[in-house]
Amino acid sequence: MQVPPFSLEKQLSNLGQEINLAVSRTLQSGQYIGGEEVKSFERAFAESVCVPYAVSCNSGTDALILALRALDIGPGDEVITVSFSFFATAEAISNVGATPVFVDVDFDTFLIDHKLIKEAITPFTKAILPVHLFGSPVDMTAITAIAQEYGLKVIEDCAQAAGTLYNNQPVGSFGDVGCFSFFPTKNLGSAGDGGAITTHDFSIAERIRELSVHGMPMRYLHTSLGYNSRLDAVQASVLNVKLPYLPKWINQRIEIASRYIDSLKEIPFLKMPIVENTNNSLHSYNQFVVKVNKDFIDESLSKDLNPLPNNILSNLPDSRSRDWLKNNLSNRGVHTIIYYPIPIHLQPAYQNDTFDIQSLKNSEKLSSQVLSLPMFPELSIDMQDYVIQNIRELLLNIS
Repeated sequence: MQVPPFSLEKQLSNLGQEINLAVSRTLQSGQYIGGEEVKSFERAFAESVCVPYAVSCNSGTDALILALRALDIGPGDEVITVSFSFFATAEAISNVGATPVFVDVDFDTFLIDHKLIKEAITPFTKAILPVHLFGSPVDMTAITAIAQEYGLKVIEDCAQAAGTLYNNQPVGSFGDVGCFSFFPTKNLGSAGDGGAITTHDFSIAERIRELSVHGMPMRYLHTSLGYNSRLDAVQASVLNVKLPYLPKWINQRIEIASRYIDSLKEIPFLKMPIVENTNNSLHSYNQFVVKVNKDFIDESLSKDLNPLPNNILSNLPDSRSRDWLKNNLSNRGVHTIIYYPIPIHLQPAYQNDTFDIQSLKNSEKLSSQVLSLPMFPELSIDMQDYVIQNIRELLLNIS
């Protein structure tokens, strides 16, 4: 059996007729930029995030850049964020001329450690940019409290978190702005690139809308240097079909994650994702990410938890257990992905920048341990069983 890390085949089979009709209708309308499809999606998406305004754009990266610009963040400003994320999180900050200031993530949740934020604040700090990584919600109560205390803006990176809830409230509705990606692998994916910014503030929404169309508040009047960053009508039509299915798909992801956790939690080489059940949070599992490390066996034994039989102890994987497991699963047809093998602060693009490496030890450690198992709503029970069976055979030497 071959199990892909992600697949749209079944989803497109289920929705093919609806999508074909919507795209055909859009093509026949002759309205390919803007128009009712885009307006309809912006209204529906804003409602789904429980905010009055959503402005669509070309990508999740553009969403971050437009949000930063709309909040007047630029040269000389600092934005506190994380290094354990996709590169665009910091890239957007740098591209508006500001400086990303990295604080470490919590080792268990992968999310920004809010206890470290205050010590990173300087007179130049303008905003906090938390990342709801892998679909897991950041503690927005703590983030917004710090922002209010220090007069900072909050930009939520929700690229992987459409449908995620914190305190029974959608992410993207807590900060000054929320930034979403509709890349095809996301919880809500288009048929190409796409993004959106959500906000409660009308003036911010209008500023973003102007910036996304060449800094143009009205036709041929340009009040600032902007961008050409628009969600085209064909992509909007696809998203209009898919958006009503998002809650169902999130529930399917949660069911798959629960099955993984129940079947794999006893394996001492693996650590399951931490699910924060406080504040009525909902992890949407854009990715299902485990930590794999031979060292976990020592932790288990030191706590006298589930002592391992001698036959397992004698067959431990080598010290590079994450890579060992990934390669052996691939050989058996189970394909996984590493999000992310190199933290942002170690990327060549930032080699000339100075960061406090000691303070980012969790980010570096996680990059050597994380492994994303196959995860998409249509992942069949047979495929789930095959993934579970092979992980257990490889790490426990049992069938």
